[in-house]
Amino acid sequence: MKKKFNVSLIALALLLVSPFTRGGAASVSDEQLAWNPTKDLVDADVRDLGLFPLLERVAGETGWQVFVEPDTSFRASAKFKALPSGEALRRLLGDLNFALLPQSNSPPRLYVFRTVMNNATQKVEVVPREPKRVPNQLLLRVKPGTDVEALAKSLGARVTGRVPGTNLYRLEFDDAAATDAGRTQLAQNSDVVNVDYNYYFDQPQDTRGLLASSAPPLSLQLKPPPDTGRVIIGLIDTGVQPLGAGLDKFILNRISVAGESNLDPSAPSHGTAMAETMLGSLQTVTQGSTSVQILAVDVYGPNPTTTSWNLAQGILQAVNGGANVINISSGGPGQSTVLSELIKSVSASGIPIFAAAGNQPVATPFYPAADSGVIAVTAVDQGKIAPYANFGSFVAVGAPGTSVVYFGNQPWLVQGTSPSSAYVSGMAAGLADTTHQTWSQIQATIRKNLPVPGRGK
Repeated sequence: MKKKFNVSLIALALLLVSPFTRGGAASVSDEQLAWNPTKDLVDADVRDLGLFPLLERVAGETGWQVFVEPDTSFRASAKFKALPSGEALRRLLGDLNFALLPQSNSPPRLYVFRTVMNNATQKVEVVPREPKRVPNQLLLRVKPGTDVEALAKSLGARVTGRVPGTNLYRLEFDDAAATDAGRTQLAQNSDVVNVDYNYYFDQPQDTRGLLASSAPPLSLQLKPPPDTGRVIIGLIDTGVQPLGAGLDKFILNRISVAGESNLDPSAPSHGTAMAETMLGSLQTVTQGSTSVQILAVDVYGPNPTTTSWNLAQGILQAVNGGANVINISSGGPGQSTVLSELIKSVSASGIPIFAAAGNQPVATPFYPAADSGVIAVTAVDQGKIAPYANFGSFVAVGAPGTSVVYFGNQPWLVQGTSPSSAYVSGMAAGLADTTHQTWSQIQATIRKNLPVPGRGK
């Protein structure tokens, strides 16, 4: 996944506001704090929350590096919706000073202090996000011949989605209690292969425009695809815009499982940036000429989030469309057993799946990258794991986390584990195109040549 630096707070801000009302103690589990990175808006409902639990959640939600002045005590109480980051921080931090500084090659830094900024030296460790579920929905896969309509009716649920030929279904319940009860009952049903919640995944963030770059535009040439052994990358992402510069012939098809995208014509979407990053990798590996093409599957549509359900549909659409390499940028802390089993079966069929390891510098699992059968890719910067990147034991390979792409004749910077994964997917496809090795041999080559720093080869 790719990181964006907060342009709404590009300048140093030193802000003083009045203290919050103190009240009765509240546990960390009671508070709610949600950053919408796409719109840079914050929702909060916190009551007498200590400073460190608050800042741990801020770090986890934003990916910022957070530092606080030692021995600073404060308890926050605030309730609001859809406030910009700057105003949200004012409300959350009360009478404390803070400064949010952009960094050129790492996430922004937030300094919280009583006296002067230089005294904010104690780093706040990141607390991973809690999984976010789609309310009142379950995903399940059943054995062939199961009457799912009758099964749903017995639970007071409705079948609101199905993938033909897969025995994969989505059920909707009236409320959370019925959903939880339904999950328990379905897990005990011998006709159910697996069942789990439907999880949200945030939309990857936007790119940053550059004034100039020494990286030249792509000059990749498309060779006629062979009759057999054709290589197709399934790009599971946001919508992909027209690439221009003769590159659209590399996009085999564009599919959406989540409705029509509403993409900004003045900036590259995440999917567009990933497609061009793949093509850049292909250009390097194949020395400028390849028959590899990209099947672009949009799992977001016009929405700021996607779900386990949409990811499952997107992967199946890519496989059914002929993709024999899969790339996924989406991810989060919620593991859906239904999606995990689907991914495992696709991987077992010989199709390598590469996924971004996540842009939080933590060691906790990030799904679907941490699922069995997925090759998780983290970002590497100057021979080390990038300061914003996940370094968990599930990470399999490391690759460059920065890519420069061109859109509208302008260079744009992309940074994060998303371009790392796209780079490796392009590399794998390029090796298949030029060496005709098996996918197993190609994966071994990638693991050998792109080790995770600090773990050896």
